Amino acid sequence: MGNKPKHNSTKKIVLPVMLGVLALVLVLATAIGAVYVPFGETARIILKNIGILKNTAFHEGHEEIIFYVRFPGVLVAALVGAGLATSGTVMQGMFRNPMADPGILGVSSGAGLGAVIAIALGLNSKSIFFLPVFAAIGALAASYTVFRLSKRGGKIPVLTLVLSGIAVSMFLGAMTSIALTTIHGDQIKEYLFWTTGGLTARRWEHVAMAVIPIIACIAMILAYSRDLNILLLGEEEAQAVGLNSTKTRKILLVLTSITTAAAVSVSGNISFVGLIVPHIMRLIVGPDHRILIPVSAVGGSIFLVVCDLIARVIPNPRGIGVGIITSLIGAPYFLFLLVRTRKGGDAI
Repeated sequence: MGNKPKHNSTKKIVLPVMLGVLALVLVLATAIGAVYVPFGETARIILKNIGILKNTAFHEGHEEIIFYVRFPGVLVAALVGAGLATSGTVMQGMFRNPMADPGILGVSSGAGLGAVIAIALGLNSKSIFFLPVFAAIGALAASYTVFRLSKRGGKIPVLTLVLSGIAVSMFLGAMTSIALTTIHGDQIKEYLFWTTGGLTARRWEHVAMAVIPIIACIAMILAYSRDLNILLLGEEEAQAVGLNSTKTRKILLVLTSITTAAAVSVSGNISFVGLIVPHIMRLIVGPDHRILIPVSAVGGSIFLVVCDLIARVIPNPRGIGVGIITSLIGAPYFLFLLVRTRKGGDAI
């Protein structure tokens, strides 16, 4: 009982502090690039264009570079990071396993197949919307297939869901490999860049495509945070308080699928965000999803914006996908988590 006030005060501080850090990181990531724009000027440009500042003059060309070239990409990174981290939080909570992530649902594999189909048909060269739309359709179709294969007597057993997700992902991966053999070199390069997490050349159109489904789904997931807390206690406790655990899991899985599909459709396959961010945030604020979900969303935004910044500042004429950076950070952490889980059990 003596630690409770300290713990509660810490939880109250974490989210405001992280929101402040996110604001600073957003401005910093937007300011840094081939043409450096001072931090203060970058902040003023953003504030002017969102209607807070008026009648402010800037150096010639800086406003266009900041608000129409860099800032949309940084916002996409923040949205994708929030979506993937929130999805990972839900998956780890439902399965009571710190190594669960959205990849269990086969979302990434489905998105990859949808993307390669769009590229193979040459649709991506006709409009920037075709690849994200096909990727989202593929991701949602993969999730739906996993759900249907996992359903047993109106319920979705965890083990069956995981095995179905692995099987569907392998099948879709094989289909993607077959599709890759039918396209030429430039298209293969385009697909490989997308699979490594391509956040370069993101425009306001990409922000518009991602912001509504990701923000709306995170809000709905947050509304189920109390139910998710009950699911952590087990089936008997859920039944004791009158919670329909099967229905709740279905709703959360659907929301998670939509969130992840919207994220990967505009960013490509970015690994480990949904794995390591929720786990780290849980160590800081505890397992209460009422605070863990928003903190993980903000933490995911910060993490991916920083990783995208690192990818952009590394000298490379062809650019480095942000997914490569997240994998370099996430893979060692995953191994550490795996060793720790084997020693201490798989419960959160």
